[in-house]
Amino acid sequence: MTIYLDVSAAVNSRAGLGRYTRSLADALIAELEMPPTLFYNRIAEASVPEHWRALPQRAFRMGYKPWRMIVWQGQLLRMDFSRMVPGAAVFHATEHLLLPLRDVPTVLTVHDLIFKLFPEHHKKLNYYFLNAAVPLFVRRADAIIAVSQATKNDLMRHYGTPDHKITVVHEAAASHFRVVPISEVSRVRAKYNLPERFLLSVGTIEPRKNLTRLVEALARLRKGDRNLALVVVGSKGWMYDEFFAKVEELGLQGAVRMLGFVPDEDLPAMFRAATVYVMASMYEGAGLPLLEAMACGAPVVSSRESSLPELGADIPRYFNPYDVDNMTEVLRMVLEDEALRAHMASQGPIRAGRFSWQRAARETLDVYEHALRGR
Repeated sequence: MTIYLDVSAAVNSRAGLGRYTRSLADALIAELEMPPTLFYNRIAEASVPEHWRALPQRAFRMGYKPWRMIVWQGQLLRMDFSRMVPGAAVFHATEHLLLPLRDVPTVLTVHDLIFKLFPEHHKKLNYYFLNAAVPLFVRRADAIIAVSQATKNDLMRHYGTPDHKITVVHEAAASHFRVVPISEVSRVRAKYNLPERFLLSVGTIEPRKNLTRLVEALARLRKGDRNLALVVVGSKGWMYDEFFAKVEELGLQGAVRMLGFVPDEDLPAMFRAATVYVMASMYEGAGLPLLEAMACGAPVVSSRESSLPELGADIPRYFNPYDVDNMTEVLRMVLEDEALRAHMASQGPIRAGRFSWQRAARETLDVYEHALRGR
């Protein structure tokens, strides 16, 4: 069986979709006797991982936006792009872009419906495209993978997608996310000049991440703890002006550290160095950083929305992401209780260990078989 796996997100991006696609591809390669064919539209800044370069590949260079329009128009016109995937037994689209293939079973991973649930948090053109295209892709796919039960529920509620068409396959922390030695923590502390006590947030800076309210909570917490800081790991995304304006308004320029992109090899020690890892998001389809933080032994305080309690279970402490008072109260409780933080740090790796990419790969292969049987 020749599997075509769309890895465009992995070669073109280091953000969440790229991490998902790289991890799943590596796990599938390890599970399969015959490796998948890696399919991707390559933009100028693309980078193919070294260990993938000997694998069968089908690459195109059409630009990000032109490629999206070509695929969408192809679906609208019921065209057949099968010549792009010769010999394919199944095609797996790992982001919200499904190739129109008349005689090839297709699987689509849906990460979230943020564009529908939070339209005000998207650029207008991106919102219009996703709102028009994704429902079509969902209908045309033979099988859907949802990265959480929360995303599956959204698909059923908002698009009427049948239950039997959707399989939940959870993501996992990669194997290098683990409790690292104190010597490694010291190295990373020195490299980034990290504060002694800090809240950590990892993710692209965008409205959904709720960093503006987190900064308000930080200002309140610092009234009793002047040494507490916030460290933000992640690149600027979109619509981030409100966050930076709030930092300036509250006079927290010296207390909020923006590190931008941090290499994967430094993240486990960064998580362990944090006093508390905070997942403040108003919505997460998967919430992978929560699992990564727990795997590294960081005490986690999290929003109780969408998929986050589904992943963390009873290990993190949760707050209402829309209520700064509640966010501050829960953070203060954890920050002031060293024994509680130690307990959370010890239990986090156990909970995170219940998820694995090996299991995700096997469950994904089951979905491929389901799509084939359906045809």
